[in-house]
Amino acid sequence: MNEVMKQLKNRKSVRVFEDKPITKDIRDEIVQAAFEAPTAGGMMLYSILNISNQELKDKLAITCDDQPFIAKAPLVLIFLADYQRWYDSYCMADCNPRKPGAGDILLASADAIIAAQNTVVAAESFGIGSCYIGDIVENYETVRDILELPDYAIPAAMLVYGYPVENQIKRKKPVRYEQQYLVYENQYHRLSEEELMDMHRIRNEKAGNADRNISEDIRANCNRKYMSDFSLEMNRSVSEYLKNFH
Repeated sequence: MNEVMKQLKNRKSVRVFEDKPITKDIRDEIVQAAFEAPTAGGMMLYSILNISNQELKDKLAITCDDQPFIAKAPLVLIFLADYQRWYDSYCMADCNPRKPGAGDILLASADAIIAAQNTVVAAESFGIGSCYIGDIVENYETVRDILELPDYAIPAAMLVYGYPVENQIKRKKPVRYEQQYLVYENQYHRLSEEELMDMHRIRNEKAGNADRNISEDIRANCNRKYMSDFSLEMNRSVSEYLKNFH
């Protein structure tokens, strides 16, 4: 297994960091990695906010579901799906452009998240851990005010980075589902109830939880994730934001 594959296989989310700064040189290399990512039409439909102000970090830690480790992270980057820059360019060049639509912001979101993942891989190569913060898309109105965002730029991803403490390095990576349940040949395959049960059972066995009740686990996940206040607020926020796009 080559070094890149080893790092991808071993990488896991890190939420506790050493009290050790990330030097400007390494930070710049991590950010530069984003620019090497694939991008739609070479347009680079994203912007990156480097959150260095401690007061702003503190606010985001509270807004993003009260997670104090965000405020303590040596490096915090927010990746915006950004069509504002191109829309302004089109206006500047008298193109008489239409307003950006939902498809445009979806394409920009893909650009932003691909760029974000490049930084995750780059950080890992320096021994720096990272964690995606999905809560950045929650509480849209508050986040927009905090970050002073224009109409056509939206947070697609937020990442915190830092050198992991020893117990984070040793912590076991969560077991993934088997490839056969996620990769299909040519056409989508909708899993049967039996296949769904097997998918969860196999993962539980690999994780050493063979005695877990699968149906109870699924219900707990539904309540904790899909039906949670966070999830409902995230959907409300995104729906509200998309009203800007026609």
